[in-house]
Amino acid sequence: MQAIIPFFQWCDDTAVAQAIRNSRIAFPVIENFHLFALTVLLGSIVVLCLRQFGLILKTQSISEVAAALRPWNRWGLAVMLTSGILLFLSEAMKCYGNTSFRVKMLFLFTALLFQFTIYNRIVRNEGATAPVGGKIAAGVALCLWFGVGLAGRAIGFLG
Repeated sequence: MQAIIPFFQWCDDTAVAQAIRNSRIAFPVIENFHLFALTVLLGSIVVLCLRQFGLILKTQSISEVAAALRPWNRWGLAVMLTSGILLFLSEAMKCYGNTSFRVKMLFLFTALLFQFTIYNRIVRNEGATAPVGGKIAAGVALCLWFGVGLAGRAIGFLG
């Protein structure tokens, strides 16, 4: 872990990081965008997973629901990642020693990998009902993305 300290120090010393730290409103505004984007992303994933479980929107195929939610999912993800990078830059050295940050990054990496390699492919091909594998994939997606949110929330409280 010592090998990555220079990267964290460089991030912490960037002009963007210093500007955010020196502003009274930058961090809270960026954090609001981050949390709103996470809410949009999680909301779109929850709706799709509930459809896969057969609990809502039963008149639409799973692939139709996935296609309708895709823009919300992608924009939520884009804003969440962009604002997250800005938040990280502003307190990179604090994040370096924070176990919750490491857990969040592990969940985030796993969630992104799962989302773009397995989950999106599954929902594109599902019709009116999801097979058991599709329901399991929905459960895994929910666990991973809620793990991102919960670990992120823990950064400020648990360390």
